[in-house]
Amino acid sequence: MTIRVLIADDQGMVRTGFTVFLSSQPDIEVVGEAADGREAVARTAELRPDVVLMDVRMPVMDGLAATREIMESTGPTPRILILTTFDLDDYVYEALRAGASGFLLKDASAQQLAEAVRVLAAGEALLAPSVTRRLIAEFARVGPRRPRGRLDDITGRETEVLALIARGRSNQEIAEELILSEQTVKTHVGRILAKLNLRDRAQAIVHAYETGLVRPGE
Repeated sequence: MTIRVLIADDQGMVRTGFTVFLSSQPDIEVVGEAADGREAVARTAELRPDVVLMDVRMPVMDGLAATREIMESTGPTPRILILTTFDLDDYVYEALRAGASGFLLKDASAQQLAEAVRVLAAGEALLAPSVTRRLIAEFARVGPRRPRGRLDDITGRETEVLALIARGRSNQEIAEELILSEQTVKTHVGRILAKLNLRDRAQAIVHAYETGLVRPGE
């Protein structure tokens, strides 16, 4: 299946470079471009891409506001990959809360860009360890945003898996820690996302900290 991509960046050369490379991939099609956040929202509604590459700093409407508006729209929503100059930008926390599924540095290689698009299109999140650490540090600073949740809808084992996801563990690391097969962990993750109505691991991390299931430093 071909992955449909929209590129939102206010720099024409960046859009062109991304378009040229991604269009050369047999499984990726660039269906449109946007030069600002407002245009990104409109083009997303019009073209219904699978993945949006979203720059943060754009005129008219920034990437965070555009991400929030896209994710709050009715109908199917795309996966949004935030393009950033620094992986420790102050935007990490708010972008994830707005609905972004991952981050990619603008100096990433062309192959990393293509792989990031595929990861998000497959329903996974793209969070580098440095991004996860930044997110945890932000939760340590601001604390939970809503009262502690009881998470009654998920089992004890699923709660354990969710806590480890929030600590940045991969499926393989969770499997080793809980003495499970990696496929079993994947099944648990899928059930957690479905039961809690979460899109991906990025939202799961936010949910775990915001409900108080996991606290920084624990």
